[in-house]
Amino acid sequence: MTLSPSNSPAPSNPAQSGNGPAVKLGVLLPTRGLLLADTPPDNADRIIDLAGRAEAAGLDSVWVGDSLTAKPRLEPLTTLAAVAARTERVRLGTAVLLMALRHPVLLAQTLGTVDLISRGRLMIAAGVGGAFNEEQQREWQAAGVSATRRAGRLEEMARIIKGLGQESPLTFAGKHFNLDAVSVGPRPVQPGGVPLFLACHWRSPAREAQFRRAARLSDGIISISDTPGEYAQVVEAVKSRAAELGRAPESLETVMYLTVNMDSDIAKAEAEAEKYLLGYYGANIWGTRWGPFGGPERVKERIAEYVAAGAGTVVVRFASFQPERQLDQFLERVAPAFR
Repeated sequence: MTLSPSNSPAPSNPAQSGNGPAVKLGVLLPTRGLLLADTPPDNADRIIDLAGRAEAAGLDSVWVGDSLTAKPRLEPLTTLAAVAARTERVRLGTAVLLMALRHPVLLAQTLGTVDLISRGRLMIAAGVGGAFNEEQQREWQAAGVSATRRAGRLEEMARIIKGLGQESPLTFAGKHFNLDAVSVGPRPVQPGGVPLFLACHWRSPAREAQFRRAARLSDGIISISDTPGEYAQVVEAVKSRAAELGRAPESLETVMYLTVNMDSDIAKAEAEAEKYLLGYYGANIWGTRWGPFGGPERVKERIAEYVAAGAGTVVVRFASFQPERQLDQFLERVAPAFR
């Protein structure tokens, strides 16, 4: 039976028992937040230090976002290369990479390089990206890419990047790219290439296209705005379509990206999160779909709900100008419930 978000029962909450379900936890590094500070940064030490702390605490992964001009931040793959050189175990991801802003051959070379530097720890979560406001539209214009063609570009790029990660030269004929016996190096260290997770959202008007794209081309999915009930339906939909194509549904990694602010004073947590997100996006684009904002117990409960809905990896972004303080609380009062 398929449940709609409005009538989905609340998932059970194993975390309340103090012995939570198995789940991989990751944190988003504030590569955008670094530029939102009152004083412009003169180094990126804060990003590297946060990644090191996450690894030392036993978290599974660290992630970085992406935008060129609409939401300026540190370039994601350069940043992950720097993090890779200062860490040894933690996985390195993008949430999410706007692949269609780039050229696939150059991107394939960059991915292979970062995977080599990290000894096979890179993973790429990618999405079509938005063109819903003037800033986003100007971002595509600045890259010389038609915003109306971004979904098609993404699909072709996914196929090209996978192909360029193999030993044989790639010949490809598409609507957006044409390659004639092209090889690039270095190839990814990981067998099968760098894992690719594609964004899928239940409330997207293009959700069926997203589901089928992920089922055909990805190693997993990532969602950012779905409720636990919606997320469960996304996971079910993509895995069922993968099975129809003869793929093993259990081979797909399922990732949920969660935005939180932890403070026992809920009003204070909400106020800081609102200020942060307004600076981040220029608008509160998802309203109550953000959060939870409040004490760590609320965050722990919400993560457990997403795990019950099918998330194998949960990535947490701190909507805060004090990410170190947020990370400390997360490591002390949230993460232990899921080990």
